[in-house]
Amino acid sequence: MKTTNFAVARTLTHNNIVSIALKSASEFHGREYKKLAPPWWILNAYRENRDEKQYIRNYQKYVLDHLDAEQVYRELGDNAILCCYERKGEFCHRRLVAAWFQKELKIDVPEL
Repeated sequence: MKTTNFAVARTLTHNNIVSIALKSASEFHGREYKKLAPPWWILNAYRENRDEKQYIRNYQKYVLDHLDAEQVYRELGDNAILCCYERKGEFCHRRLVAAWFQKELKIDVPEL
């Protein structure tokens, strides 16, 4: 499993690119996995105050804490490339998901 953004994903020929965004990019026609998408209220709160710590707490409490990492991993497939909008190095929930898999399943999920 790896992560990337929609801009990079559109250049790939990989067959298991999975959007974990609440709303996928218009040019994206792959699979979506909404269970990992942040709810609108978390996104809007972040846009208003840019508080990364609050975003992380809310995403953990209201999204990840309600999921089973092993089940999510099985549903995505070990060769999945998880994508959303932010560029590499920007604050992003896909990196929170990668850290969650690292913690829960002891697997490395690198960014492309």
